[in-house]
Amino acid sequence: MEQVDVIIVGAGLSGIGAAVHLKKGCPGKTFTILEGRNAAAGTWDLFRYPGIRSDSDMHTLGYSFKPWTEAKAIADGPAIRKYVNETADEYGIREHIRFGHHVDSVTWNSKQAQWIISSTLTDGRCIELSANFLFMCGGYYSYEQGYLPEFDGSENFKGQVIHPQFWPEDLDYAGKKVLVIGSGATAMTLVPAMAEEGASVTMVQRSPTYVVSRPAEDSLANTLRRWLPAKWAYAITRFKNVTLGGIFYRRMRTHPKQAKENLLKMVRAEIGEEMVEKHFTPSYNPWDQRMCLIPDGDLYKSINNGTTRIVTAQIDQWTEKGLKLDSGEELEADIIVTATGLQLEVMSGIKFNIDNRSVNFPDTFTYKGMMYSGLPNMAHTFGYINASWTLRADLTAEYVCQLLNYMDSTGQNVVTPTLRQEDKGMETRDWIEDFSSGYMQRMMHLLPKQGHDPWRNTQNYKLDKAMIRRAPIANDALVFNKISVQQDKQDMDLTVQQASRAVA
Repeated sequence: MEQVDVIIVGAGLSGIGAAVHLKKGCPGKTFTILEGRNAAAGTWDLFRYPGIRSDSDMHTLGYSFKPWTEAKAIADGPAIRKYVNETADEYGIREHIRFGHHVDSVTWNSKQAQWIISSTLTDGRCIELSANFLFMCGGYYSYEQGYLPEFDGSENFKGQVIHPQFWPEDLDYAGKKVLVIGSGATAMTLVPAMAEEGASVTMVQRSPTYVVSRPAEDSLANTLRRWLPAKWAYAITRFKNVTLGGIFYRRMRTHPKQAKENLLKMVRAEIGEEMVEKHFTPSYNPWDQRMCLIPDGDLYKSINNGTTRIVTAQIDQWTEKGLKLDSGEELEADIIVTATGLQLEVMSGIKFNIDNRSVNFPDTFTYKGMMYSGLPNMAHTFGYINASWTLRADLTAEYVCQLLNYMDSTGQNVVTPTLRQEDKGMETRDWIEDFSSGYMQRMMHLLPKQGHDPWRNTQNYKLDKAMIRRAPIANDALVFNKISVQQDKQDMDLTVQQASRAVA
């Protein structure tokens, strides 16, 4: 069986970044990236709907080690896809990627101190690889299906129904009536983009969302690049945006009433009091759910020029011609776009086993938001919900490199986050607190728990940075071991059989 030091699952933004960190921070380690699709860049390759773009600025969504040099800070999908692929090629990562390898199950063999990774290839073959350390970078949602609520009478509609996750390449919507169901980032992106291409678009939302407009270009970044090396300009801009973003978030949470009024005041200046009152005043406080970022007020412009309409109502049922609302109003459509969100998955839907025992993640506690109690030699990248995903991804990869180097220096080959006596009976809290978005609440019961330190998922970049860069690796919540690995073919064959059964 082929063996490497580290297997990374996923060749998206997180996986490519993790590989670069490994190459730079642990140059002696061998690694392989397993990617289920036939392309890198993950989300930014999968999603191809009109207007697809980031909802974070690229000076924080970009990698810490590779400056973002494009003029637009709120970048479109193709530009981000190019950036990720450039990173893979620039750092020699592509040669480590095995495309078309869908990971089905992983099994830890305690005697061999190895993970056995079972994958199904595009041609249907099943293979196994082994690694001492498993680094999960596969994201948090299903690539196979989006989230679609049950709608009464949805089978009645005679037009075309599209989920943004599976956008047809040849879709012609110019001059057509389009209904977009949803009020999240995807809907806010789709609506002005389709309107600009000649569609008559109505966004149908159950309830309003906080919307923040900011310039697509970062003037400071673009100015600094004229006078400073790209690396310096990027670092300064990144520091500025991280700092201001943190201040903005804390202000939202500590002074919600004032923050809400300030946010709505900015929207009123763009589209007027009546629109704000009807369609842009959420019932919840800022950052109880993720805010929607729109570049250069593009959504407001499409509303003001009459190409976009917003309707806030419950959908009563679908009809042959469109949607009937609970108000009695009927909306006709040629196309209905269900921008209703993602179908979240725990660990990319992969089955986890430790020897003969299956892992139930709700029974585990997160260790510093990166590892899990009782799971040896495994780390997981899960980004921030209140800041750019990559800020957390970079820190997690840094930590993994530190951990691996520490184990090498001390002659250990197994590390397991382990609940201490004082942790038994500690108050448990949800994986993410004070966040009411439906997509997260739908799966909260399937996620690990958190408690007191170090069993925390802080969602705080400043705290995480100090924890990772300043705190010592060794502590009494991490149990290190040296397992003398004997090449016992019988043991390995047994583990492979167990892994194969898990797939079946």
